[in-house]
Amino acid sequence: MTWLAYGLIVGGSVLLVIAALGLFVLPDALARQHASTKAATVALTSTLAGIALLGGTPEWWWRVGAITVVLFSTLPVSSHMLARAAARELVGSDALGTALDADIASTPGHSAD
Repeated sequence: MTWLAYGLIVGGSVLLVIAALGLFVLPDALARQHASTKAATVALTSTLAGIALLGGTPEWWWRVGAITVVLFSTLPVSSHMLARAAARELVGSDALGTALDADIASTPGHSAD
């Protein structure tokens, strides 16, 4: 069981380093968002699972579960915001921003406050 935990930690760490390198190597913001959200999510979840295996107690599993829920609920939002900012920068005008804001305002259940 210990070798599995260390394997998950090392594998997650290697994947996290590769994702970090992708932030410097990939050509544009839309490509970099994949490295920063998708690979980082898998890497951090793998590392946390290895840590929980090493901890062994239910308290560790609750902590890892809570952190994983936070990651899976915040990273899609940050990915969306990165894509939106990149789209505005690519167009280089406020016309896209106005169109995006109007699209969001027209969605059901969204208040314009």
